[in-house]
Order: sequence, then C-alpha cells, then structure tokens
Amino acid sequence: MLTIHTLNEHVRMSTQDLLLSIEEAVARGETDFNVEASGQHDIGGPLWNAEGKKLFFRVRNPGQRVGCMAMPNTEVVVEGPAPADVGWLNAGGRIVVRGDAGDTAGHCAAGGVIYIGGRAGTRSGSLMKHDPLYEEPELWILKNTGSFSFEFMGGGKAIVCGCDSQTLPSVLGDRPCVGMVGGVVYVRGPVAPLPADVCLVDIDRDDVLFLQRGLEDFLDAVHEQKRLKELSVWKQWHKIVPAGAKAAQATAMPTVAEYHKNEWVPGGIFADVFPDAGEHNGLVAHGIWRLRVPEWENHVHCAPCEYACPAGIPTQLRYNLLREGKSEEALRLVLDYTPFPGCVCGSVCPNPCMQICTRAGLDTAIQIGPLGRASRDVQLPKPKARTGKKIAVIGGGVGGLAAAWRLARKGHDVTVFEREKRMGGKMEQVIPRERLDENLLNHEIDRIARMGVKFANGVNVDAKKFEEIRASFDAVIVATGGHVARIFNWPGAERIVAGIDFMKAVNAGKKPKVADSVIVIGCGNAGMDAAAGAYKMGAKKVTCIDVQKPAAFEHEIEHIRSLGGEILWPVMTKEITKEGIITDDGRLIPGEEVIITIGEAPDLSFLPENTPKFRSWLAPQADQSIMKGVFAVGDTIRPGLLVHAIGSGNSAADAADAYVRGVPYEPAQKTLIDKGKLHTACFARSKETSANACDDYKRCVSCGTCRDCHTCEESCPELAISRVATDTGGFAYVSDPERCIGCGVCAGVCPCGIWTMHDNVVLEHG
Repeated sequence: MLTIHTLNEHVRMSTQDLLLSIEEAVARGETDFNVEASGQHDIGGPLWNAEGKKLFFRVRNPGQRVGCMAMPNTEVVVEGPAPADVGWLNAGGRIVVRGDAGDTAGHCAAGGVIYIGGRAGTRSGSLMKHDPLYEEPELWILKNTGSFSFEFMGGGKAIVCGCDSQTLPSVLGDRPCVGMVGGVVYVRGPVAPLPADVCLVDIDRDDVLFLQRGLEDFLDAVHEQKRLKELSVWKQWHKIVPAGAKAAQATAMPTVAEYHKNEWVPGGIFADVFPDAGEHNGLVAHGIWRLRVPEWENHVHCAPCEYACPAGIPTQLRYNLLREGKSEEALRLVLDYTPFPGCVCGSVCPNPCMQICTRAGLDTAIQIGPLGRASRDVQLPKPKARTGKKIAVIGGGVGGLAAAWRLARKGHDVTVFEREKRMGGKMEQVIPRERLDENLLNHEIDRIARMGVKFANGVNVDAKKFEEIRASFDAVIVATGGHVARIFNWPGAERIVAGIDFMKAVNAGKKPKVADSVIVIGCGNAGMDAAAGAYKMGAKKVTCIDVQKPAAFEHEIEHIRSLGGEILWPVMTKEITKEGIITDDGRLIPGEEVIITIGEAPDLSFLPENTPKFRSWLAPQADQSIMKGVFAVGDTIRPGLLVHAIGSGNSAADAADAYVRGVPYEPAQKTLIDKGKLHTACFARSKETSANACDDYKRCVSCGTCRDCHTCEESCPELAISRVATDTGGFAYVSDPERCIGCGVCAGVCPCGIWTMHDNVVLEHG
C-alpha cells in the first residue's frame, strides 16, 4: 500500500500535485493507496488499472468531490466525514464515507454505489440517472438528508435509513424530489409534503429483497452492523416514485418520407454530406439494421460456485444433468475434477462454492457439499489407450493423489511415492476421524488405485532418491505438502508442541500425554482439531488464542466451547513460561502445555539448492514447473485448503501431460458471470426444499448454464428464437436475425444469464 502524506513540515501539497502523483503511481501498477489528505479535491477518480485490477483508496480529511467520476473496479473509503459532492458523476465506483457527507452527495451519479454512514447535505441525490445498458447507481444514507434532496432525479436507487432522525419533521429535508422523473427513493421516517408529480407508496416483496440484500453490505461498509435489526422492520419503510408524466397534448408529426418530400431542401447545407437516397428505415429494425444482436452464451462464463471452487467443479452442470434425469452422468462428472468428492467436498471442505452461491442470497445455498458424498461409490473404467509415458508423484497427500488420478485417466503410467505406510497425507494423518470418516477415505483412495495408479509406500525421498526418480520417469510432480510446523522465536519457544505432530500422534492411536491445562495458539480449524484432540487425550481445560478473529468454522468453535474450551482474541504472545503464556500487554494466560497451529512449511531438503524458492516455499513458473519436467503442487507452493491442493494438482497434471506429449501448456481460463445478468425473482417465489442433495436442482439457479426452460423462446415478441438439436446430442437456442429486432427481451427474461446483447458490429462498420 502506498501512503501519501499531503502535509510536509506544515507545507500543504496542492490538489494538482496530489492527483498527478496518484496517476503516476497507478501507471506504475500501484493499486492500494492510503491518502492522508488535507482538503485536496477529486481524490479517487477517474482512474483504472491497465490489467483490470481493483484500485483501493483509504482517505482521511478529503476535500470536495471525493470519488468524483469514479470508474468501475475502484473503491474509495473515507475514514470520517467528507465535504460536498461525494461521488459527483460517479461512473461505477464504490464510495464509502464513514461519517457525514456535505451537500450534493451523489450528484449526477450514473453508476456504482455510494455509502454515507451519517447525514448527507442539501440536494443530495440530485440529477441521478440510469443508462439501461449499465447497472443503476445506488446512494445509501444512514441518517437523513438536507433540503431539495433528489431534485430532478432521473434514475437509480436512493435509500435513506432515517437512523437517529425520527424526531425530525422530515428525514428528506424541505421540498424533496422536486422534478423527479425516474428512479426510486426508499425512505424510513417522516417525509415533508411531496410535489404532485411523485407519490409515496408502500414497498413490495421485491423491494424487501433488495433492501435485505443491500443493508448488510451497507452497514458492514460503514461499521454500523448493529443497526441491521432496527432497519429490518419493513412496515417502517416506504418508497417515493414518479406518479407518471402528465398527458401531453398530442402533436401530429410528419413521417420521415413526408419530411424529406416537403421540408428537405435539395442542395441545402447538409446535401453534400448526407445525400438522400430515398430509403427510410423504420424504428424497429431487423437483420443488419439492428442496433444490438443477441448471443446465446451457454457456459461461456462460470457460475459463482464454479468460479469460487479452486478445483473448478461446475456444480450447475451436475444439477442440470440431474434435472434431465441423467443421475449417473451427474455423479460421474465430479470425478473429472476431484478424486475426493466425499472426503473433501462432502466432509472437510469449507465449501467456498456454497458461500458464494446465488441461491444463498435468496434463502439458503444449494447443497453442493452433501452432493459430493453421493458420488462415493461411482467407479470409472481405466482408459483403453495408453501413452507409454511414466510419471512419478512424490507425496501421497490430497494434491499428489489428485494429480495422479488425473494423469492416470489420461492414459499415463503413474507411481506415487509416499514416506508413510498409508496414503492420504494430512487427510489420513492429521484430520480427526470425527471430521473425516476413515472408511470413506480408504474407499476413495482405493478408487485411485483401481484406476491403475501404483502406490509405493514407505519410500523416503532424499536428494539421491529424487535424482533416481527423475532419471527413471518422463516427468515428476512434487507434492510433499507442508509438515514442518511454523514456530515463532519467542522466549521459551522450546516448550511448544507442534500441532501437526500432536495430531499425527492422536490419529495414529499413540495416545500422546497432555497436561491438565493446555493452550492452543491459532484458532483456525487446525486449532480446533488440536483442542478437540487435547480433550480426547485427557486435558481438563483448553484455551485457544489468536491474534485475529478465529477463522475456524462456527460449528467447530461451538464444539470446543461445548467441551469447556475458551476462545480468546486478539492475543499477542510475548513469552512462553512454565506457568503459561505472557501476552504483549503483560497478562498471564495460564497453561501447563502449549500447542501451536499457525501453519506449516514444506520440507524441500531433497531438492537441488538452486531450485527457485520464495521464503520457505517453491516459486514455480506459470505452468507450476520448478525445473525441466518437474512440477510443484499444493502446500509446497503456498499454504491452502485441501481443495486448493486439488486444484493445484489438476493444473500440474495438465502441465505435466502437455510436457510429456511435447505440446504447449495452456492453463484454463475462467470468467465469473455478471450477477446483474441473473434474474432470480422466480426463484425467490419458489421455496422448494429437499433433504436429498440430489433433488436440489429444483432450487439451483443454474447461473451461466442453460437449464432448457424455454423462457426465452416463449417470451420473444418476434418468435425469433428456436431450440435446435446439436450434433453432439445436446441442444442450443438460436435467434433468427431476419426476425430478431434486438429488443433484448431474451436477455431480460433469462433467469440464468445466458443471453447477452452485443453491439451490432456489422452496423457499426457498414
């Protein structure tokens, strides 16, 4: 983060110098800014990063027009109040003011979102507008506004929460919404008399859904989360909308042909640049004359669940197959992406796919994790075609086994070398049996063996053995994981027990002795595992500490609390003593034994000294190679979840496959579907639930993947869309250009965001 101080020995930097310095830093690739301003104007826009990276500004003491003309992918956070014109002409930025804003906040905003964590001044929201080709602007205000608010508003959404303002005669000041012709103002609290051309009405179900989705993000941004319950009493909310334009007296207008015949003057001032050929195109155009043309972009963009999954599992495709009655194909599909749908997806993964699921914004996420367990008994045949290539995998953990599975399915001969007696890595050695069923793990590892992968257990790979393996195989994948505990050099650190070693002993049935009182440093899931293990081994009191908010699953934390455990944060360790831990503020946290679970680093001692590294981890090339024909996987590159190791194993397997076949490696590219393209109203009305994860296709939105619902075909006003069968046995929806008028109804009604309207290139280039 680049910090800019605008006062140097009481000499103030000019606005021009500040903006020029920010522009130069952005051009150099800087994306994070901390601006200690002293009243400079226009901080935060219009700027953009050449690589499309997000620009972030944290600003204190700004001048006028903070965030003016802010572009998409720009965020400006003002720590405290801001003067006039916050978000003036906002074109897509996210602007947060954690305090009051001056006059004309959101003036002329055309895109993006503006959050005001206090009051806004006179004429706030004036001249807001909305281009229907882009997302409408939003202006959220926690308390109230000054007079003439939302004057001449033409579009967008404004939300005035009315907090701490209920005793005012009007939370919108005097004469609000004068000249308002578009958009909507949501308001909570008393309102002054409104002009005749707008009206105050009750909110409906769609309005409640919008407010529910938006309030949480707004309150989180302005650090007012405690207000959510207060603001969720929907009967207190109303909305102001235009009452409709008054009927104007119709005036007969000549047709274009009549104008040309009767009014056009041959040889006039425009005759040399616009000769009249006598052709008259109607306002509703077909074929090449359309301004926009639709394109059926089926699975061109990833659904949020697929995009968030490090292994890239396309769950929406699985549910579409289930919808079509192709259950076996649906359960088999996941094995193209992971050999551990039950152990990882369905057991220990935090399921980032479910956290970002579109359906979660309506009620609850689709049951993606449980769906993985349904593929437990699916078996796949060995590939008939063999390549004759031999590939070694060093490390039998989740990343190495994922790579081995993928390579074996491509027809290669794969051998996995593992130091321990059993395959599985941390799944086998560290994760408690209560969280990961041992029978399920053995079952899925056995499926890998049945695919033809050879297991070589009890093999300790040192430098000599590594060179032997490298000489005997066409390619090598290094997937030894992270098993060296990270321990800070605190005084008394020699008293610390490594959490990973402790859990390995517990899982192996060695029943390690523990003290009556135990302290666990680290409150992630590994910390909760260690705490549970300590109680299992006989500890009477376990205290878990962390420097930040615990990262463990809430149910894991509650489990430890139910056993009598205590969770403390933030706690900074200063020293380890026989009485316990001394914190940096001098407190003593009592404990006879200290276990640490703040991550592990890999043991890379078997690799050549010149192997590229970053600190304790490997630093591979873009194809994950660390030397010719040798590829790195998972925790040898960076710490992560098990599903990260699977995704890393998949990409390394693809790179190794390309290497042994002598073809270029092309990494998979994926883009997230624009959530604005999804239309979830019909799903919000449907509350079908099922205890069986395989039946949850009824609730899945199928983001970015056509669910074959025929909605576009049935809704097209010109009957231009038809469903056709493809040569591969699938289907596609096509639009007849001779019937299509480019109206965009197909894109507007498609619940999955499949149809996209593009500018007509033929028309643009003649």
